[in-house]
Amino acid sequence: MREHGGNLDLAQQRFGGRAEDWIDLSTGINRVPYPVGEVSARAWNALPSRSEIEALHLAARHAYRTNAPIVALGGAQAAIQLLPQLAPPGRARILAPTYNEYAGVLLAAGWDVEEVTDFDALAGADLAIVVNPNNPDGRCHTPNDLLALLPRVGRLVVDESFADAVPHLSLTPDADRPGLMILRSFGKFYGLAGLRLGFAIGSAADIAKLAAASGPWPVSGAAIAIGCRALRDDAWTETTSARLERDSMRLDAMVQSQGWTLVGGTPLFRLYETPDALAAQDKLARGHIWSRVFVQKPAWLRLGLPGNEAEWSRLAEALAR
Repeated sequence: MREHGGNLDLAQQRFGGRAEDWIDLSTGINRVPYPVGEVSARAWNALPSRSEIEALHLAARHAYRTNAPIVALGGAQAAIQLLPQLAPPGRARILAPTYNEYAGVLLAAGWDVEEVTDFDALAGADLAIVVNPNNPDGRCHTPNDLLALLPRVGRLVVDESFADAVPHLSLTPDADRPGLMILRSFGKFYGLAGLRLGFAIGSAADIAKLAAASGPWPVSGAAIAIGCRALRDDAWTETTSARLERDSMRLDAMVQSQGWTLVGGTPLFRLYETPDALAAQDKLARGHIWSRVFVQKPAWLRLGLPGNEAEWSRLAEALAR
């Protein structure tokens, strides 16, 4: 497995404790999850019907403000795994640094992969990939800039896994344009990553290919039931977005005493430049708080947001050591 956050088994090996003793801030997953409520027995013991899957698609179109073709999958990662199915191998360019699964999946499928740091360098690629807002540094691109890039590439994939709290950045209203595909993650903003639910939104031809490749039951009955409920809960979405915005600024203020510099981030995570990220990670880990470091960037430390006041207090105590 490539390097990712959420690797609490490593934290436990090095610093002890049970999984439930830890506050995992190594991911960008909302630690105040959507209240799932009751899930019917049918959702667990019957195969999902076509009408139930279509109800989930309608709920996602509502949440993502689009009328474009859509397919539900087992997380945005499942969509990434299927991207090579859309076209024969060619030249892929990925705006980097970013989520590291894209390069690995495309290389394994025979693509010529180049990671570029300049947005304009994506032009000319058969497949261009932009994560917006970006993971891990929060770099953002306007919808107009992305749409201007579209005619200059063969296909443009925009990963909006962290866009729920910043909907003005989303290209989903334009997702049915030929050559454009949008990926959305359900688990991060709704705090239910274990549900494994995500969506691909794009042209009818591309979505049909992904749907065929994903098989007849790409998501579980429980994911459908909870997803339908959550994606239509506009009040929860609005309240959560406002809280995340406040809490991201609260975290920035809290770490100022450490001499860390904000590199960037989203309302779900922050990325800091530190004197020594491994030393900072070890300091927090002694308080059973896990963070994300990066092999290629030894000064970078990424933190998700604590979920309740008890977690905020534990983080303050760990920082004060």
